[in-house]
Amino acid sequence: MARIASTRLSRLLTGWSSEGPGPLPRRLADALRELAARGDVAGGTVLPSQRELALVLGVSRSTVTAAYGLLESGGWLESVRGSGSRLRGSGTADGYVTEGRLVSFDARSRTAASAGGADLSSGALPGLAAVGEAVAALTGGDVGALLGDDGYHPYGIPALREGIAAYYRAAGVPTEADQILVTSGSQQAVWLVAQALVEPGDTVVVENPTYRGALEALRARGARLVPVGGDGPADGGQSADAAALRRLCAHVRPRLVYLQPTAHNPTGRSMDGAARREWQRVLGERELFVVEDTACAELSLGDAADARDGADGTDCRGGADGTDATDGTGGVDEVAPAPLVAELPMGASVTVGTLSKLFWGGLRVGWVRSSPQVVARLAKIKTSVDLSCSVVDQLVAVRLLDRLPEARARRRAELRGRRDAAEALLRAGAPHWEWTRPAGGPALWVRVPGADTEALAQLARRHGVSVVPGSAFSPVDGFRDRLRLPYGHGTDALAAALPTLLECAERAVG
Repeated sequence: MARIASTRLSRLLTGWSSEGPGPLPRRLADALRELAARGDVAGGTVLPSQRELALVLGVSRSTVTAAYGLLESGGWLESVRGSGSRLRGSGTADGYVTEGRLVSFDARSRTAASAGGADLSSGALPGLAAVGEAVAALTGGDVGALLGDDGYHPYGIPALREGIAAYYRAAGVPTEADQILVTSGSQQAVWLVAQALVEPGDTVVVENPTYRGALEALRARGARLVPVGGDGPADGGQSADAAALRRLCAHVRPRLVYLQPTAHNPTGRSMDGAARREWQRVLGERELFVVEDTACAELSLGDAADARDGADGTDCRGGADGTDATDGTGGVDEVAPAPLVAELPMGASVTVGTLSKLFWGGLRVGWVRSSPQVVARLAKIKTSVDLSCSVVDQLVAVRLLDRLPEARARRRAELRGRRDAAEALLRAGAPHWEWTRPAGGPALWVRVPGADTEALAQLARRHGVSVVPGSAFSPVDGFRDRLRLPYGHGTDALAAALPTLLECAERAVG
């Protein structure tokens, strides 16, 4: 019988303790029954033990015992001697369990935030004015030129495919339009790669931690996820990962390797030159297929000193002075960051990119860069679920490609200032918390010594604070002493939430 980890169930049980009538056991029972009725947890799934679930939810064992009892009396739970408690009543035959990753975008979360809570569950950035300006600049002629056909462009409109190819050529990476597939954001691109290139049971190597959307897509495909490396001071999160991959390949050949070399989500680190060369060497020697996700690469903060800090694993605990080093780029970046896979065979690599992170999440334009053969394979799957991306969005994207240098400069200045303010806030308010200054991205990856952040997150939700624990980003439910704390919208939400997080950390002892 399938079992669901307590950490994964905890991430599905969002908002349960503050929603609905009745005492806490009744609300927990109602939430578990709702998961079964919706099919979010497959029928026959064995739930965690009462003690284990109580620990991650930050409640007493008697609360879970009473909730399980209510479910059992209602026919939703069956106790199996020697096997635990099995949830019944699911309406789905799919054994995969999602993790509620997009809960921060749903109505319940927006309601909680409007009621005075603090939402730290998403690192998505507010849109740039350039998006509205690009929309306003569209003319009837722009659309009219495409109205002569049926409007279905499974690979993307030619102008955008060529524009993205030019984006890579400007970075010194030879690319033609037939190597580009336009997707509905980078998440769809990752999902397509999982569907096209991974079979159930295949071994897929991922960093630990890594982007949780990729973990969901790969788990849904039935991949066997094998983590390499880490993000602690002992390994620096860089060349040690490549060394671990070399050791792993002595025993098993992975189907593919999924990497985020630049502005890694969630840690914000970027590989330095030596680490990138080591990865390229190992991937080339072993002839491994690699998927490089550059979704956040355009959010690099451009500090040479920051990149070195990430490589050295230098932790902050109120120790860094918060000052920025020289940019090292001479001003505005004129070209895209070169992908790590540029030095690898085209037929053995995929690069995932997007405009949604830099410009606006509401602009659902991403892409895949690979060989024409791989692109055709991905496009065939894409047409079965999405005949074509929005032509209007793509026309807007063509205009925005010309504004990349100014958008990079705008985001860089904005995120640097907000990163510095977030660090100053934590140094003053939580001096015992630890983090490595990010080289990119919109969040701090923070260690909360002594706390179990799964329980911390559950306790915080009862006080109106939504935050994502570190285990959500781990293929093996690791990093249960970490939190991702976004600063992309400024520090108001973090400042409002910090007293609650500190109080919950004291109660959520790991």
